[in-house]
Amino acid sequence: MNNSEIVSKLWNLCNVLRDDGITYHQYVTELTYILFLKMAKETETEGAIPEEYRWDELVKRDGVELKKFYNNLLTDLGEKGSGRIKEIYSGARSNIEEPANLRKIITNIDRLDWYSAKEEGLGNLYEGLLEKNANEKKSGAGQYFTPRVLIDVMTELIAPQPGERCNDPACGTFGFMIAADRYVKEHTDDLFDLTAEQQAFQRNEAFTGGELVHETHRLALMNAMLHDINGKIQLGDTLSNMGKSMKGYDVVLTNPPFGTKKGGERASRDDLTFLTSNKQLNFLQHIYRSLRTDTGKARAAVVLPDNVLFADGDGESIRKDLMEKCNLHTILRLPTGIFYAQGVKTNVLFFDRGMSDTGNTKEVWIYDLRSDMPSFGKTNPLQRSHFNEFVECYCAGHMEDRKQTYSEENPEGRWRKYSYEEILQRDKTSLDITWIRSGNDTDDRSLAELLGEIEEKASNINEAVAALKALIGDLEE
Repeated sequence: MNNSEIVSKLWNLCNVLRDDGITYHQYVTELTYILFLKMAKETETEGAIPEEYRWDELVKRDGVELKKFYNNLLTDLGEKGSGRIKEIYSGARSNIEEPANLRKIITNIDRLDWYSAKEEGLGNLYEGLLEKNANEKKSGAGQYFTPRVLIDVMTELIAPQPGERCNDPACGTFGFMIAADRYVKEHTDDLFDLTAEQQAFQRNEAFTGGELVHETHRLALMNAMLHDINGKIQLGDTLSNMGKSMKGYDVVLTNPPFGTKKGGERASRDDLTFLTSNKQLNFLQHIYRSLRTDTGKARAAVVLPDNVLFADGDGESIRKDLMEKCNLHTILRLPTGIFYAQGVKTNVLFFDRGMSDTGNTKEVWIYDLRSDMPSFGKTNPLQRSHFNEFVECYCAGHMEDRKQTYSEENPEGRWRKYSYEEILQRDKTSLDITWIRSGNDTDDRSLAELLGEIEEKASNINEAVAALKALIGDLEE
């Protein structure tokens, strides 16, 4: 039995819990509590778990005794455990009411083909479970799960190296850092050539993150542990003063949350120059400020929605600040339909932190993977092949003999360059640039998308009316 078959079997166990009113997300969290104990037994790493709460003790029990034992286990490991065990079980609480259902899940997990699972990697098995959860719309988990193919492309182009400090300030289930760790391992000829100190750095310090939601933080900890990553994953709001300590990184890979702070509340950080209620603009400031300035090699790839490219006021100031402090060399305009929230329009910004605070961006290359593209979704998922030309263009753009094939010689192609001076001359220093027009490129935005744009562009009712009139005018044209 391979990992995908095991994941399907684990996922189908969720049907057992329907009568208990368990949601998909609660089920994955519940599985995390139980899988941790089983995986510790299979990997012979039960030493940190008190003997009375190890797997063999759990499987002995049944009925009301099992339920009572399980609840005591969750409480004691969260309060009296140490290290990752205490973090994973902190505040843990079971949502399973029926003892027979709990027993059925434990029994089915115990009977799985763990030999095959270990051969393929327990981390891969757990990632598969998280991906299954994200792809199930009813779980609501897709809001923080970035498509694996996009994570891999971003990581490949940023190319983290041994010895570099990597961070995701909004890490979700830790997918970007898992990919960064995997990239380093696959592109290092022999990790055993690293000194013991270097190997310890890779395991304990190289990959870190921050996550606001407690349950998601728990999943991130488990995911990291199963990939032998012990880096610090902070529980809290990166946009609060907690985030001030998150700095000095060589690499940042992230997909921060979209939207605004509740009630128009501004970030509570006192070290950001431009404080807005727009979370992604504040995250962007945090990210380019968190990169180290002493090497000229610190870099980031960040998924951000369209409004970051055109928002006025503080939005324009932040874009200018980014382009002064960093070399914003590439923008990838992503197709719609690749995230849980349909209609969300996103981009990936690639930038390098300069050693000075001014004059770092000379030109910005934009690749349009959105216009005249098919609709992506569950039935037509995004594939690695869709990025092939972009990857080729990106790599060519980083060579001294920069290829012009995708710009001057092919003006209708997806790849185009704009000088910093040209961008400064645009209204609001907007980076929201498109040039591809085709029969399929009519403005067929849904009402939800139109309302989303109005909400982004308007902070009061008068601005909303003006924004609505402007949008109607655009549609009439």
